[in-house]
This record gives sequence, C-alpha cells and structure tokens, in this order.
Amino acid sequence: MARVPVISKDGKPLMPTKPSRARRWIKEGKAIGKFNDLDIFYVQLTDEPSDNKTQPIAIGIDPGKLFSGIGVQSSLFTLWKTHLELPFNLRAHRQKRFSNRKQGKLAPSIKANRQLELRVVSELTKIYPITDIYFEYIKADVDLTSGRKGAKSGKGFSSVMVGQKWTIEQLSKLATVHTRFGWQTSNLRKHLRLEKSKNKAEQSPESHANDGIALACFQFLDYLPFHNSNSHGYDWKGYVKVTNAPFAVIKRPPISRRQLHLMVFSNGGKRRKYGGSTTRHGFRKGDLVSSPKGIGYVSGDTEKQLSVSDTNGQRLGQIAVSKIQLIRRSNGLIVSR
Repeated sequence: MARVPVISKDGKPLMPTKPSRARRWIKEGKAIGKFNDLDIFYVQLTDEPSDNKTQPIAIGIDPGKLFSGIGVQSSLFTLWKTHLELPFNLRAHRQKRFSNRKQGKLAPSIKANRQLELRVVSELTKIYPITDIYFEYIKADVDLTSGRKGAKSGKGFSSVMVGQKWTIEQLSKLATVHTRFGWQTSNLRKHLRLEKSKNKAEQSPESHANDGIALACFQFLDYLPFHNSNSHGYDWKGYVKVTNAPFAVIKRPPISRRQLHLMVFSNGGKRRKYGGSTTRHGFRKGDLVSSPKGIGYVSGDTEKQLSVSDTNGQRLGQIAVSKIQLIRRSNGLIVSR
C-alpha cells in the first residue's frame, strides 16, 4: 500500500500515513494536500501533531553516467523510487592543449549530473524524515595482472568516479552518508529478489531504481557471520519489507543550444529573439500547461503560438496562446510516471 508523506505545521517531516487517513484529515480540515517539485502528493498538518516521533527512513542512490536510480525505504514500506535521466551530451573530443583545471574543480558536465541527484534528494528530505543515505561508490580497478575484465591502466577513469567525494560531501549536509560497492548492492538486490534490467535506458524500476531500493535496505539488513554446531558462514540479519511504490522518471528540460545563423540580420536590420528561457507571450520554457492537444511542457514559441511537448520531448503541436492555460511554472524538472 502506498504511503502519503506528512509534514507538521512548521514544515518538519513526520512519518508517512495511509491514503485513507490523509483523505480524512483533509476532509476534516486537519491537513492541507500539496504537491512538491517531484510531483509527490503530501499533506501538511494545520494543528500540532499528537506525536512527532519518527523511525529510520533511508535513501539509496545508484549513480550513473547517463542514468541514475534513487529509492526511499522504511523498514515496512517502499515509499518512492525514481529513474533519473541525467543531462549528459557527448561532445566532440578535443585533445587537451593545457591543464584546464589546475585547482581540481569538477567538470561542468559531471557536476550537472550530480546536482540533479542532489536536487532530488534535497526535495525528498523536505517531506520524509530521512536519517541515512546510502551511496554506491565506484572503486577503480588498476591491477592489470589480475586478469579481471574491468581492470584499467589507471590513466583514465569513468566520469561516474569523478566527483564522488564532492557528491558525498554535499549529501552529508542532508543526512548521514554510507557508501557501498557495486558487488554489495548486487548481492542484496538478489537476496531481496528485485529484478534487474540489462537495458540501462529503460524507463522502469528494473533499470536503476531497484538498485536504489537495495542500497536503502542496507539501513535495515547486514551481512554478518554465523556459527552453529552444524555449519558456519555469513547470512543476512535484520528485517525489511519491500513493497510496491510510486515510480517516476525525472529529467531536466532541454536546453536551447547556440545557433550562429540566428545572429545574421534579416530584412530591416532586425534579428529574431536569441536564446533565453522566456517566450514573448509570458510563458517560460518548461512551464506545465494545458492545451487542446493535452497536458505538456512549453518548449518554444512563434509570433502567435506556443510549442507544447510531452515528457519525452516530442512536440504535441504549435497551439495558439489563447487556447493554453498555465498549470505550474517551470521548476527545472520534468516528471513523468
């Protein structure tokens, strides 16, 4: 059963509740229903709660180069999971001519990926009483004599490895951070019988989100040694219950790249609007709107029309401004279910 996040009158996250109880609170005027930037429905109490005690709730993060997975888990319920499409575009390679970053700064493309993960986690900590964050740490394998297929020379590292310490440092401002290696995540995922898809681009829980749930479950399970009269070894100790939970796909709105031909003057010495996120009609790119073609996001404009696209960037149509109604201003995220 899905659980509804609850926050107190002054904005402090409390334990999630049943949907039926949340509906009753709203009907009786004891709470107000709201949506956050991740399109998660939650309720805010209008009076002081009878009890503000909380139990451990953990977030698991499976970072990637193109896609990441995040899961939220308590001991009895899986609360939420998401598949992140990271803002990474492969650019033409240019051989370095000098040291671009002598100060060890994070590359902008990698930083943008990690910042999207941080944005999602930050929004989650506002509605769930998060106590711990489990982050999958990627360790470089530079032992070429091992015969392992993944061993590298050490001269180049995956973009996921770069910036891990910076990400953990930022996450530690939100909750206590723990790291786990990929093989540990894999072992626990198999123990929990969570499925794994080989297609990383697949918009489903099996691609990355289940790894996030498995990581979060480390809060409640541990792989410990045992010894008795008949045998000895290691086994999972603790208790956690993985349940069905809301699933979302989240990404950034597309960015308009520079187009040099737009800098050329047209007849009359005028140039069309160049760049920017606003339109000439008062809407912004990324605004959620309602149109005759359906609900979508503003993706561009013409002199009298707005381009409306779905969550995958496919244009629904160019529609007259008079037929479009604003639902929500752009918050820098596109969420689909």
